[in-house]
Amino acid sequence: MRCFPRAAWPILALIVALPAAAADRYVLDPEHLSVGFLVHHIGYADTLGMFLEAEGEYTFDEASGELGDLRVVIHTDSVFTNHQARDNHLRSGDFLNVDEYPEMVFSAAVAEPLGERRYRIDGELTLLGETRPVSLEATWNKSGKYPIPPFAYVMGVSARGSFRRSDFGMDYAVDNGWVGDEVSLILEFEARRQE
Repeated sequence: MRCFPRAAWPILALIVALPAAAADRYVLDPEHLSVGFLVHHIGYADTLGMFLEAEGEYTFDEASGELGDLRVVIHTDSVFTNHQARDNHLRSGDFLNVDEYPEMVFSAAVAEPLGERRYRIDGELTLLGETRPVSLEATWNKSGKYPIPPFAYVMGVSARGSFRRSDFGMDYAVDNGWVGDEVSLILEFEARRQE
């Protein structure tokens, strides 16, 4: 057992009493947020789409790399594939059923480090009233003071994942192969640290 001289006790007591560094809270910047997806179409090519409206936040400790309380809310009626008739169909009960389920939510409490600035985020996706596990692989691209006003401290992240839409009860055109079951997710965002 290591002993410290009595004169050092007040200093040791102060160190022990100091609170641990708190993780910073980040809010996704809606002007620098892209939520995209890819789905097979009759085997010919993938359809690339986006959700044009989303928001989210999380906590992150740069020193430890610890992520917490991640929540991304995607507004389903903002779906866009550059084809009006297809977008209307995607909003219908065959797919996103936006009138009954206006939001799709991804949430996670922790992330597992995979390497330098790389993480696996095991979370849950809520879609069409069903909640299922979904994992994302994320890369912490950069953090620093933004070079243009308002000069906020910003973190940039790229994340990828996938899920089967039939797991959420969205099974239109799965059996005949016209629309793929697997949906590839693409997230690119900048988030501002809250002061």
